[in-house]
Amino acid sequence: MVIVSGETGSGKTTQLPKICLELGRGRQKMIGHTQPRRLAATSVAKRIAEELNTPMGEVVGYQVRFNDRTGPNASIKLMTDGILLAESQRDPLLRRYDTIIIDEAHERSLNIDFLLGYLKQLLPRRPDLKVIITSATIDAERFARHFAASEDKPAPVIEVSGRLYPVEVRYRPVREEAEEAAAPAKPARDRERMSGDEERDLIDAIVDAVDECARHGPGDVLVFLPGEREIRESAEALRKRHPAGTEVLPLYARLSQAEQEQIFHPRGNARRIVLATNVAETSLTVPGIRFVVDSGLARVKRYSWRNKVEQLRIEPISRASANQRAGRCGRVGPGLCIRLYDEADFNARAAFTDPEVLRSSLASVILRMKSLKLDDIEQFPFVEAPPGRAVADGYHLLQELGAIELAAADEGDDASRTGASFVLTQTGHELAKLPVDPRIGRMILAAREHQCLAEMLIIASALSVQDARDRPMQEREAAEAAHAKFADDKSEFISFLKLWRWYGEQVQHKASQRKLVGLLRQNFLSPIRLREWHDVHTQLAALVGEQGWRVNQLEATYEQLHMALLSGLLGNIGFKSDEGGHYQGAREIRFHIHPGSRLVKKAGRWIVAAELVETTRLYARCVARIDPVWLEKVGAHLIRKNWSDPRWEKKAGQVVANERATLYGLTIYTGRRIQYGRVHPREARELFIRQALVPGEIDTRLAFVAHNRKLIAGIEKLEHQTRRPDILVDDELIYAFYDRQLPADISQTATLEKWVNGLDKAAAAKLLLTRDELMRHEAAGVTTDVFPKKVEWQGVSMALDYHFEPGSPRDGVTLAVPLFALNQIDPARCEWLVPGMLKEKAHLLLKSLPQKLRRHCVPLPDYAAGFYDRWFERLGDPQTGLVDALIADMWDQVQVRPAAADFKLETLPAHLFMNFRVVDEHGRMLAAGRNLAQLRAEFGKQAQATFQQLAASDTQVAQALAHENLTAWTFGPLPEIMEIKRRGQSVIGYPALVDRGAHCDLDVFDDPDEARKAHRAGLLKLFRLGLREQVKFLEKNLADLTKISMLYMTLGTQEELRDQIIDCALGQACLAEPWPVNEQQFEARRAEGKGRLGLLAQEVARLAGAVLTEYAALQRKLPQAKPHAAAYADLQQQLGALMPKWFIRDTPYAQLSHFPRYLKAAVARIDKLRADPGRDAKLVAEMAPLVTQYQRARSALKGAPDPRLDEFRWLLEELRVALFAQELRTPMPVSVKRLMKSWESLQR
Repeated sequence: MVIVSGETGSGKTTQLPKICLELGRGRQKMIGHTQPRRLAATSVAKRIAEELNTPMGEVVGYQVRFNDRTGPNASIKLMTDGILLAESQRDPLLRRYDTIIIDEAHERSLNIDFLLGYLKQLLPRRPDLKVIITSATIDAERFARHFAASEDKPAPVIEVSGRLYPVEVRYRPVREEAEEAAAPAKPARDRERMSGDEERDLIDAIVDAVDECARHGPGDVLVFLPGEREIRESAEALRKRHPAGTEVLPLYARLSQAEQEQIFHPRGNARRIVLATNVAETSLTVPGIRFVVDSGLARVKRYSWRNKVEQLRIEPISRASANQRAGRCGRVGPGLCIRLYDEADFNARAAFTDPEVLRSSLASVILRMKSLKLDDIEQFPFVEAPPGRAVADGYHLLQELGAIELAAADEGDDASRTGASFVLTQTGHELAKLPVDPRIGRMILAAREHQCLAEMLIIASALSVQDARDRPMQEREAAEAAHAKFADDKSEFISFLKLWRWYGEQVQHKASQRKLVGLLRQNFLSPIRLREWHDVHTQLAALVGEQGWRVNQLEATYEQLHMALLSGLLGNIGFKSDEGGHYQGAREIRFHIHPGSRLVKKAGRWIVAAELVETTRLYARCVARIDPVWLEKVGAHLIRKNWSDPRWEKKAGQVVANERATLYGLTIYTGRRIQYGRVHPREARELFIRQALVPGEIDTRLAFVAHNRKLIAGIEKLEHQTRRPDILVDDELIYAFYDRQLPADISQTATLEKWVNGLDKAAAAKLLLTRDELMRHEAAGVTTDVFPKKVEWQGVSMALDYHFEPGSPRDGVTLAVPLFALNQIDPARCEWLVPGMLKEKAHLLLKSLPQKLRRHCVPLPDYAAGFYDRWFERLGDPQTGLVDALIADMWDQVQVRPAAADFKLETLPAHLFMNFRVVDEHGRMLAAGRNLAQLRAEFGKQAQATFQQLAASDTQVAQALAHENLTAWTFGPLPEIMEIKRRGQSVIGYPALVDRGAHCDLDVFDDPDEARKAHRAGLLKLFRLGLREQVKFLEKNLADLTKISMLYMTLGTQEELRDQIIDCALGQACLAEPWPVNEQQFEARRAEGKGRLGLLAQEVARLAGAVLTEYAALQRKLPQAKPHAAAYADLQQQLGALMPKWFIRDTPYAQLSHFPRYLKAAVARIDKLRADPGRDAKLVAEMAPLVTQYQRARSALKGAPDPRLDEFRWLLEELRVALFAQELRTPMPVSVKRLMKSWESLQR
């Protein structure tokens, strides 16, 4: 083994194999000579063959990917380092070679470093094998130590000088050049192609450096630039600056064969300016170069182990690379190298380029080493061992691809695992046989499973070579138009298939090879790269054929193809973010679709990319829309699942949870309902006991469940009734009971039933709880006498339900009220609740009194207990409200009489007011609440209709009410109440005549007040029909009807006024109490009224005229009171209450006769108001509390009648007369003080 460090131009690349040949090597076996690039391997092979004057392949041959030009008797074989690595799999001892030359070792590519380590291990087993490692800028000391036979015996190093002419190095830093050359007259370039001042300065510096070379003398110029874009921009600038005779030529790896030939075979004597990437640093020697312009930059591919993406970054080159570049000139004469950075920058740079093993994914290396059964990568003798993070990343990628798995005996944690912890899976063994990147290989394997191998071989081979589509900068739009026919709306992978089929059709129908090439170039397609694609496909297809894999004949579906693609690209998926237009990728990275993609605006929510490359930003190239459901199948081994909201579902009979699945941090799905026992059996069992068995929330016919549920429900009922939550034992004790009894694998109803049904009687009895086990103490005094289960109301049995949950709408006692009985509930009786709650309510009512009143009852608990004892016998039917009873009791016991308003009901807790639950005939709840009046307002009419339907269903009642279209009393006696039979119960109804317009009907009501109101109107109608002749006469002959109708115009029509007058007269004539209840009484009243009706009608008409005359006078006066807001508002309120539209019909006749005086008093008040407004305001203030109390009481009744409150209303009108118009006098003495006393007595 020897290391040759030869300067650029020393001839080592071409001379070393010839020297070996002269020394007798390559006779029985070959001299293997590796190059880092295919271009270099083929050009060097041609050069050596020319120098040996032998045809290519006879003595010297070459082999690059799928292209072997080596004859059977060849002695020297040029190849890429990848080819030699591939041969090592088939021939681990490399028996075909007696000499191996590793050229350009300084590049330290992944393949080179792997070969160096492999050869170090191979040499002891092949002592006959000679190895030469050579480069112009090799770190000879490091390599010598690496291949040392022992610690004190490093490998020999041979230094070779070789430059024919001296090279002058000049430093022209970019910024300095830019400042010196900044002139207004300099030609401007298209700024859109530039991205930043630094880049623009670089192009300027190159143009200036080339000018400096031109001034120095003749000769070609080689300019080193970091990438294709910079080459294109520099070429444009140089063509504008230099004469037409100067050739500006690009040189980079993707260049077509024809364009490469222009560089290596110059035509004519014109100066050439070659713009190259670092491909021209080493093996490629561009002829005629006398000048080098070195930008000091190169585009370096680095793999991010954290983000799992490749980054193409422009970085400063090493000193070794800089010296390589300088060595490219000085071969045909004295050379000049201009470095576009300063000398201090040069000296500060790294000595050598970072080896690729330190900046690449190691997955393919690890896979190959595992396949070859070599040492694990951690022990492999690399010249420089890769960092642990890179090794771990390689293992992770292979795990992602399903190529490796943990060895069965490994139990260490992630941090302690090494390569020995992993073994190849069946997939891994198959992957190792495919000469492609592991990701692409995994896609091919998956395609076999998904029946899309035919399509995948095309795509896999396309991804293994450079894109065959050309996009020249100057003709980008034309190229995109030509490529549009290959585009697909959902997947750029399918574009490869369309291009492949198109290409196949053109080859099949080609007129000539020349015309085919012309057609390809016309469509901006590279013939060379298409042939290479075809060659790779041919080799892969042959390999698949050798394995015996079946290639699908039917076209694969979109899903089949892309699921296979996902198998190799799981790390390249992305989800469209709602903000920013980017995609959220694996491991929290963000990326954008490359702007050149046709899918940049329509790729969809989920995509997969062939690669993620970071340049100015992280871009996804070659993307396709995917369904996240596919990820569940393809990435099942990588998906992480977590579970939330585990809960018992009674209907399903199992514990379920919401499942969330993520792949590399991306949420694939969330909220999926799963059976929790499959993933966490222990926790599911605990939840099953706590949420199903302990509360009895389980649907099953198992006897022990029913027994225990009934026992617990009974004890809970005791707690609700006594409002003591300490009778039933804690849930933990019940949980512990079931936890002891149940096996460990039970967490659902089905398994519980199966287990219990297999128990014998004695074992099953152990699941029965006892009352003693469940109760902390006995609940003394809890009986149905004090906590009844139901109450009887007007013959209707209604259930009572007790609930103890402060703050809940159900807290306290709830009366289940059938809808038909809603209007029959007595609010006063409901104030008493049930006997068991009376002491507490009486105590808190007393406590709510003002201190001056309640002090007479201390101690309050004792007084409340005494009140309970005194009233206990009357609790079944107390005949009065609780507050009224307390007032009466306090008067009897302590001679104190509080007003009802003194009790602050709002201070009592909600459970001390009856809760009403209105239910329909099927027991379904319609509404619930503690405000009975509000429930009646909402459901009263519906309740009455339901009640009448119920009455109609009783045959006897229906027969009694079967009288319709009545115009006279022809239906027998009318009872005051009717008993309605319902399911063994009796319901009380109130019959009444109902006015239907032209006739009357008999009906039954659930509310006596509503029945009385309807019956009065019905009686009036019946009397009107019985006295129709008299009524007709009155309709035409009422005195002054037209005149008084004019005064009524603001309220209603003449007909409405006329009918009110006649009805009022009919009431006076026929409806004196008591009302008739049979035909004889009715006819007697009719006969009596017949003679009186005319006179009474005229009297009512005169009274109506007097009222309306005063009303008109007040209406004219009222605007004068407007400046006095309080008085004006009070007058308006009074007038609105006295004079509604139906004031005659709705006002008792005795009170109606006082209306003229009330209205005159109001007019007098307005007259006095102008003279003394202060007096009026004072009187209004005195009266205001009485008015307010009356209005509140009336509002609380919700329209229900109250004779005592009606009487107080007329006292208020008399008070207005006494205060504001004393001269009009009142029938009885009234004052504010007297009315205050009346109100207090009214409240008792």
